[in-house]
Amino acid sequence: MKRIGLFLLTNIAVLAVAMITMNLLGVGNYMQGTSLDLGNLFAFAAIFGFAGSFVSLAMSKWLAKKAVGAHVIEQPRNADEQWLVETVRRQAEKAGIGMPEVAIYEGAEPNAFATGMTKNSALVAVSTGLLRHMRQNEVEAVLGHEVAHIANGDMVTMALLQGVVNTFVIFFAKIVAYVVDRVVLKNESEGHSITFIVVDIVAQILFGILASMITMWFSRKREFHADNGGAYLAGKENMIAALQRLQTMQPGELPDQMAAFGISARPSNIGDLFRSHPPLEKRIEALRATTQEQLKVA
Repeated sequence: MKRIGLFLLTNIAVLAVAMITMNLLGVGNYMQGTSLDLGNLFAFAAIFGFAGSFVSLAMSKWLAKKAVGAHVIEQPRNADEQWLVETVRRQAEKAGIGMPEVAIYEGAEPNAFATGMTKNSALVAVSTGLLRHMRQNEVEAVLGHEVAHIANGDMVTMALLQGVVNTFVIFFAKIVAYVVDRVVLKNESEGHSITFIVVDIVAQILFGILASMITMWFSRKREFHADNGGAYLAGKENMIAALQRLQTMQPGELPDQMAAFGISARPSNIGDLFRSHPPLEKRIEALRATTQEQLKVA
């Protein structure tokens, strides 16, 4: 229920921002009588498309903490927490970014994620299961992987990509709805008919499924870069060891907001095109083929 509540609050905020912006710019009326104003429609689609991704990005740290019940380490309570903070601090300095917040959340399965609005205002969180089931050098590599995500600007880039994808999904879905309603069915009433609304919803779902292939492709590419960065920050052999350890375990499922930047390796039932992470064996092969000189972040 907590996740559902957070999701609804986020969507209310997105809608409020989008509606205020549209009113200020006067771009909400893309239907002019029985004709479609493509300029206003594209502006409408862009505002809604980018509002959703960037409001979510702006709220990502807060949402992440609430969604998994993460405890931010402000004053380390034991040697393990002290080690976590100092390891992330050292890696952040090496990567050239500001010190992220470091958090731990309860979870029996091994996982970690990074999120945040900017490189200098981010969050790195690990599950208690990760700390229990991985050796210290492997945890260090996982932390390096997440710090590399931050240093590479993956959160902002993903938000930009999602905004573009959302824009075109909304834009083309409404064009399809218009063609079906006005051209095929010859509906001449003003405004949105029931047919237009139904076709628009169905088209957005179908285009959204196709568009997710693009975002998942991008996510898979960034995982290789984050592995490379993790190897640079924590050592190539440690990064390989961490990935090999994950092959023997099933990382826990993260909330949707953080899934793209977690270490989850669960298989997809739909197909490789919809996986957010490449297969672990391919990630290990890529690291083994990478020379020490090629290891870097950002």
